[in-house]
Amino acid sequence: MSLMSITSPISMLSKEMEQEAQTTRKMLERIPNDKFDWQPHPKSMTIRQLATHIAELPTWVPLVLNTDELDFAVMAYTPTPIENTKELLDYFERSLAEGEAAISQATEEQLDPIWTLRTGDQIHSRTTKGEFIRITYSQIVHHRAQLGVYLRLLNIPIPGSYGPSADETDF
Repeated sequence: MSLMSITSPISMLSKEMEQEAQTTRKMLERIPNDKFDWQPHPKSMTIRQLATHIAELPTWVPLVLNTDELDFAVMAYTPTPIENTKELLDYFERSLAEGEAAISQATEEQLDPIWTLRTGDQIHSRTTKGEFIRITYSQIVHHRAQLGVYLRLLNIPIPGSYGPSADETDF
């Protein structure tokens, strides 16, 4: 019997959340307090916007589990105000605790219903709740990679994600 056949989807999602949190924490803690308003291009988010979004993404787990959709056309989004790295890390830890609590209390049956991400009539995603939780994790990784580019452009050493980075080795 393979390990995959005896591991539940809930335990796999929980384990993946914790693994990605370790790398996310290392990346967020590298942001200098004086760089929160920096952005590499006028069309890019500032570090504050990007890092705040990364820090809030674990809260999408309970959002997905407890709703049927998110419609950006009617969503009243106000990002949590973040002024420094300590506040950012505290916010991430609170978001992570919320996400971990939700996934630890979830049932496999809760992962099956369809969940929709939309802007009014435009459908961005229509997947099972379990699939969208995985998409949320992918969003964390995606935006964390963007943050890595920002940090590299600022000459800030990048922590390793799935092994050492070039800043942590003699490559």
